[in-house]
Parts: sequence; structure tokens; C-alpha cells
Amino acid sequence: VQLQASGGGLVQAGGSLRLYCAASGLTFRNYAMGWFRQVPGKEREFVAALNWNGRSIAYVDSVQGRFTISRDNAENTVYLQMNSLKPEDTADYYCAARLFVLSRVKEDYMYWGQGTQVTVSS
Repeated sequence: VQLQASGGGLVQAGGSLRLYCAASGLTFRNYAMGWFRQVPGKEREFVAALNWNGRSIAYVDSVQGRFTISRDNAENTVYLQMNSLKPEDTADYYCAARLFVLSRVKEDYMYWGQGTQVTVSS
């Protein structure tokens, strides 16, 4: 199983980025997908997740209304559209997979991708 995250970069506050996570080696349509982020020295925190069919979605309060998670099961890809970015969104962003039902708990996820770095300048 491989989860390949991409799309990070440097952006000014108020700007937008779109993260991608391409999955292979698993039956993607059976997996709930999540995005987490981590700042050095801090715990990895939940950002957003959606279940296997995309009909149940959850966000951490701090990104609600600014970030949108979506998936394309035909392309085996999950997306995180990030708008109105703030300096406090700066982190390494990770995608993760677990069977069927979304979770906000990182320990519930079976598979993880490598991080993609997001830096928001003020």
C-alpha cells in the first residue's frame, strides 16, 4: 500500500492550496481517508476525513468553512482544498487510510503517506 501526498508549498496568508493524496495497492473505494497535520515538537492532529463513499465528512473546528475534503474513487485520490490560509495552518500534512468509516483518531488509521509541507507566510 502506498499513499503519495503532494501539493504543499509556500503561500501568503489568505491564499489557497490544494493537496492531493494518490493511493495504490488497496481497494480505495473501501477506505475512509483522513488528513492530519503536524508541527515539529507537537502531536499530529486531525484536520479532515471522509468515509468510503464521501457521504460522511468531519473537520477540526479550526478549518471548518475554509478547508474542503473530497475524493475521486475512479482516480484513487483524495483532495484537501485549503482556502483562506493562515500562518497557524503551517505544518506537514499527512494523508491516511482506514477501512470504511472515518475517524478523528490517528491511531485508528492503518496506512499513512509521507508528509507534504505547507508554509503560510504572514
